[in-house]
Formats: sequence, structure tokens, C-alpha cells
Amino acid sequence: MAKIAYILLCHKDPDAIIKQAERLTAAGDYMSIHFDARANPAHFAQISKALKDNRNVTFAHRRIRCGWGEWSLVQATLYAVESAVEAFPRATHFYMLSGDCMAIKSAQYTHQFLDDHDADFIESFDYFESDWIKTGLKEDRLIYRHFFNERTQKWRFYTSYHLQQRFGLKREIPADIQVQIGSQWWCLRRRTIEWVLDFTRSRRDVMRFFRTTWIPDETFFQTIVRHVVPEEEIRSRTLTFLMFTDYGIPVTFYDDHYDLLLSQDFLFARKISPEAKDLKRRLGLLYAAENVQFQISNEGASLFKFLTGRGRIGRRFAMRFWETESTLGRNRELLIIVCKKWHVAKRLLERVRVMTNVPAIEYLFNEEHTPLPDLGGIQKTLEKRTRHRRALMRMLFDYFDTDRLIVCMDPGNLDLLQDFAGDRSITRILEIQCSFSDEYLIGHAMRVGLAGEQTSTDTLDRLLPTIRHDMTYESDGIRDADFEHLYRIEETADMDDNAEALSGFLSVAPEKAREIASVDYLFAD
Repeated sequence: MAKIAYILLCHKDPDAIIKQAERLTAAGDYMSIHFDARANPAHFAQISKALKDNRNVTFAHRRIRCGWGEWSLVQATLYAVESAVEAFPRATHFYMLSGDCMAIKSAQYTHQFLDDHDADFIESFDYFESDWIKTGLKEDRLIYRHFFNERTQKWRFYTSYHLQQRFGLKREIPADIQVQIGSQWWCLRRRTIEWVLDFTRSRRDVMRFFRTTWIPDETFFQTIVRHVVPEEEIRSRTLTFLMFTDYGIPVTFYDDHYDLLLSQDFLFARKISPEAKDLKRRLGLLYAAENVQFQISNEGASLFKFLTGRGRIGRRFAMRFWETESTLGRNRELLIIVCKKWHVAKRLLERVRVMTNVPAIEYLFNEEHTPLPDLGGIQKTLEKRTRHRRALMRMLFDYFDTDRLIVCMDPGNLDLLQDFAGDRSITRILEIQCSFSDEYLIGHAMRVGLAGEQTSTDTLDRLLPTIRHDMTYESDGIRDADFEHLYRIEETADMDDNAEALSGFLSVAPEKAREIASVDYLFAD
């Protein structure tokens, strides 16, 4: 059975640290604590006194002053790890935590999970090939020496940095090291920890290199583990659930996140709000509980992205790229079928294709695998298609040697609709309005990753109104855009009204439009 030595780095809230240590060690696990030397000495004294009789708790053999982005965070971790290795010979795993972390699974589940997965869990992506770093310094974190803290000594940090640039004082990365990057919240097996410690003693050159890199807690262990452990024994993921906002700020969890946290495929979560007293109480009881069944749906990240991506009125995240310098052609007609139920739009598209012989393409801006001709690579990814939307459409007109083309789009592609409607060509839009039952919305949530098979009924009950409102919002956006040639058919409308709309959209006789609209299975789910 796995026995875990938790490596806790902390600097505040002594009461929470004491409770966390007592809670985690009560299940037979261990803890090694490094309390920041720059923090309040009275707090450390309080922690030491409260835990001095707990044989499953030890403290880092040396305390140092820590600073964000500095080597000191790695060094503090190494001190705590070294103490844990010596104090707890029966520990099989070493799990990195902060004072803001809490278990979101029971000890029984956690131990069984680690027994079932004989691997090291640590995010480690190629430093130069991955897009893990979104903004700021990248290569310069490594090839220049960073002696000062960017947050507390900004002038010294950038003066030193720019002087090294000016005088060409670059340095080489150790030749046999492939730098990796990832989250600092890892869980490593004892054998791996011992190999890492041996490496730190034998490779002084690598240690000197990392001591003056910037933010080494995102690169040091991630790199060394890859260097000493076979790749097939590494799972490049963290077992600690954490998310970030669009501004790079960690998402904080509160009392009403209990069910969400338990359903994620992680063992711990970060960051738990200090004010979330009920959440802390419930999670504390959970760790000691036995025979708890967890329903893993793992929709947390996608659900957060969906809900926050809605923004407020006037929504954020609009596309910024407009191909104003190109046109589809003044005499061409682009016909766009817009529908949230993609299967309904595809049925109508196929019906129109058969009865009018107009070239038709399904959701080319929404589905990666939409069948498209080879257009020199511009069609290969959704990102390329969207970025070069007008060029892509112009090439499709040329490929099919036609002046009329029909495509499908999702109502969420309002920016694309506006861009095409603003072209010199004629753009006609047909919006298909469907009815959405709760069963369909649940299925939709599962298809797009907002829910899973095990998502609780309470979570779905809170989620469905948001999804329904989102679909209404998209439809309202299309109406408010005031498109010149906008037509609409509805699931609840009678045949004559839908046929009239189709006649105007396709520029066909009413009789043919009625024949197209008469298919009885068009709106079937």
C-alpha cells in the first residue's frame, strides 16, 4: 500500500497548516514542512509546538527565505525532500503541496490510485517546442543569469538582464540536458526522488546552471526527472487540480465548488479560499472517509472556460483579424445555413444539394474533418481556415467553378457571418431555429465536454439554464446584426412559412422550396 510523504511549502496561516498536517498524517501518511524563513517567526513557533509530538511530521533541516521565481523555492523543496527521505524510510511517494491545497479524494482512494499507477506524475513539456509559456521571457530565462527578483527588485533585475544582452554574455545550456517545463505540483516515487537527489550531488554544473535561471520551480524537477527516469514511466500531468484565468491568475475555489472538485480526475485541488470554511470542513472529513464512491466526469476545466468565456453584455474574445483587402467576387453568392443542431443543418444541406446541384460544404469552420479539396494547405486546420476565411472561400468558388456556394456555420460564428456579409459579394443567411429539450442540452453538454456520464444532477440543473441562455444569446446576436439578406425557418412554424423563407434564401420557385422543406425528418433528434 502506498504511503505518501507530503512536501509542504508554506509561509502563512499557521492554523490551516496545523490542521492540514494533522488531517493528512492521521491516515498514516507523512509530511515534511518548509516554512518560509521570511515569514512571521511566531507562526513557525506555533506550528512547531503544535506538531512536535506528531511522529509523522518533520521539518526541512534548513529554512531559507523564499521569493517567487527564485531558485530559493527549489532549494527549499530540496531541503524538505531530503528531510522526508531520511525521516520516513517507509514513504513510497513524495507529493508536492502548498498551504492552499486540499485533498479532493479520500486517503483510501488516493493510496489505491498510486498503487494502481506505477509511474511518476509531473508535467514536463519540451521547453522550446511547447507553448507552455504564453507571454514574457522564454529562452532568456535560461541563457542569461538572473541574480535578482523581478517582483521585488525590478530595476536590478532588468538592468542586469539588459547589460548581459548588450555585452553578449549568453551562456550555454548543459549539452546533455533537454530542458522541460510544467507545473511545480508533482508526485514522484521514492526511487525517483533518490535518483534526483543523487543527480543534484553529482552534477554540480547543472545545479549552477539552474540556480541563476528565472522561475526554476517550473523547470528543475521537470527536467531532471526526464533525465533520470524512462519516458514510459512518466505521466506528464499533475495530480493537483488547478486552473488559471485569462490573466494568468489561479482560480480560487469556494464552498459551492465541492461537488465539482470531487468529480475531477485529480487527488488534490489548488487554490482553496481561506474563506471557504465549509468546503475545507467537508474536504477534511472526506480524506478520512472510507468506501466513498467517486463519479469522475472531469468537466471542470471545460466548464470554467465555457462559463467565463461568456463575459458580460458586449462579450469578450471577439476575433481581431479581418481580411478587408480581399473579396470573394462581386458577382458571387455565398449561402450560409446557420443552426445549432448541426445534424439538422446537414440534412437540409444535403437536400438542397440534391435538388439544386449547388456545391455545398458542411461545418468547415467548426469541424476539423469536414471533407474539403486540397487547396495547398490552407484547409488543413480550423485555425488556418478561420484566419484566411475569405481566401479559403474564394479558392472553393474557383475549385468548384461556380458563382454559388452553400456552407454551414454555427450561430457562435457571428464574427464570420459579419465578415462575409460585409463583402462585395452577395451573402444570404438562413437561420434554422430548433427547439431544445433538456435531454438534448444534456447531450450537447456531454459532446462538448461541459459534462460527463457521471456529472451530478445538481450540476446539470445549474448548467442547463446557462447553456439554453447561451443559445438564445447567439440567436439574438444574429438578429441584432441586421443582416441585409437574413431568412429564418423554425421547427414550430408551418410548412408554408418555411417554404417562403427557403424560396428567398435559395432564389428558387416556391414549389421547389416547398419540396425541399417537406422532408418530415428534418428536425428529428
